[in-house]
Amino acid sequence: MSRILITGSVDGLGRLTAEALHAQGHDVIVHARNADRAAHLRPLTDQGAGIVIGDFADRDAVRRIAAELAGQAPLDAVIHNVGVWSGRKVMPVNIIAPYLLTALLPLPRRLVYLSSGSHFGGRPRVGGVDWQGREAGSYGDSKLYVTTLAAAMARLFPDVLSNSVDPGWVPTRMGGAGAPDSLELGHRTQEWLATSDDPDAHTSGGYWYHQHRQEPDPSVHDTAFQDDLLSALADETGERLPRR
Repeated sequence: MSRILITGSVDGLGRLTAEALHAQGHDVIVHARNADRAAHLRPLTDQGAGIVIGDFADRDAVRRIAAELAGQAPLDAVIHNVGVWSGRKVMPVNIIAPYLLTALLPLPRRLVYLSSGSHFGGRPRVGGVDWQGREAGSYGDSKLYVTTLAAAMARLFPDVLSNSVDPGWVPTRMGGAGAPDSLELGHRTQEWLATSDDPDAHTSGGYWYHQHRQEPDPSVHDTAFQDDLLSALADETGERLPRR
């Protein structure tokens, strides 16, 4: 049994992931933005799932959650599922929050970051990015950054299995009812990467779609871009990745 944090797990892919892993007997910790949304997680928390509450657009809330979790039993895996499609919260939620949690939590054995095919439209640059969300951010840029973060973690921490997942364009609240991809397959890969003993799931640095490894945008594996991104995120947040 693994102890697993799934961020953004009130609905959509995060909720389906949490429900599936809980049903498999894993020790699941779910996350909600606020108390009102946390009420929707009662079916899981009443059955023993843990919960953390905080708005990931608020860096202080992310820090508080990281401190709360660091004082508990160690995590075996983190699935960085939380994300927003548009608006001023894109950069704070989609890349700053995952970076902060990665930097502040004791490193688990497995890290899974939710990417998107939209990362192919992202721009591999860090200069002039509005990390604080004063203006609307680019979803494609944010997903390129988080996919690159996953690859950088795999390179820098070879004892950690770090991967990114494109769940496809699925019919969730974000994807819309007409989305053409499989909702069922949309959450299976992250569960598999977080828990499976399958040798194929014991690889690191991959970009995955429906349990098949794909080639991401070439900039994802550009170590100079990785280092520039990590440096920019460290300077912006005041937090650096742990040393090993």
